[in-house]
Order: sequence, then C-alpha cells, then structure tokens
Amino acid sequence: MDPRIFGLDAQTLFDTCITLIAMLILFILLSYLLFNPARKLIEKRKEMIKDQLDEAAEAKESALAMKEEYDNRLAKVDEESQEMMAEARKKAKERETEIISEADDEAHRIITRAEKEAALEKDKVKDEIKQEIVQVATQMAGRFVENSMDEKTQAALVDETLKEMGDATWQS
Repeated sequence: MDPRIFGLDAQTLFDTCITLIAMLILFILLSYLLFNPARKLIEKRKEMIKDQLDEAAEAKESALAMKEEYDNRLAKVDEESQEMMAEARKKAKERETEIISEADDEAHRIITRAEKEAALEKDKVKDEIKQEIVQVATQMAGRFVENSMDEKTQAALVDETLKEMGDATWQS
C-alpha cells in the first residue's frame, strides 16, 4: 500500500489538469454560446419591462393631467352655469322692473285720461244744465209774459216747471 491519501501520481495530475482545461474551454464555449444570449435576452426583457413601466408611468401622468383638466373644466362649467343663472336672474329682474314701470306709466296715462274725460263729461253736463236752465227761464219768461199773472200764479208756474224738469236734475 501506498502511504499517500489520494494516490496522486503524475498521470492523475495530468488527467486532472486536462479535465480542468477541458472544463474551462467548455465553460468559455458555453458562456459564449449559451450564457451571453441568455444574458442578452434577460437584458432585452429588462429593457422592455423598464420601457413598459415608463410608458405606464407616462400614461398615468397623462391620465392624471387629463383628469385634472376634466375637473377644471367641470368646475368652469359649474361656474359658467352659475354666472349664466345669475345673469338670467339679473335680466329677468331688470325686465320685471321695466314691465312694472311701463305698467305704472300706462296706468298713470289711463287715470289721467279718465280724469280728463270725467272733467270733460262734468263740464258737458254743466253746460247741458245751463242750457236747460236757460230754456226753463225762457219758457217761464214766455209764460209770465203771456199770462201777465199775479205772484201766486207765477209761483205755481215755477213749481210746475220744476216738476216737469225733475228733482234729480237740480240735485246733481
């Protein structure tokens, strides 16, 4: 028996070196043929994932910006509708005031016209009464002259004429 533990001799060392060199060559060859394409594939995959994440972040930012713009537009629409409602109320109030003013003016004109017509009618009635009085006086004078009457007969004649004309004529 040999006092060595592994039994290393020159042939074993030579075989081991050849095996190690062969393994190194195989490792370099496999690295070149398999590992580099796999690394390139992994790098491409990483780049694609990074690009997709970047695109997703940009899309999210764009969506947030669009949402903010949409919210701003909604706020503006609400403000515009409030302004339009306020303007419509203001115009309606102005129109109401204008209509009331026109109605007041028209009422004043109607009242003024009615007062003028009443005054004209009153003057007309006064003129008619004066004409009736003149006619009555003329008739009485004609009767007085015709009859040359005494005072008692004249008083009766005046009473009779007044009764013919009616009490309502003298009272109004």
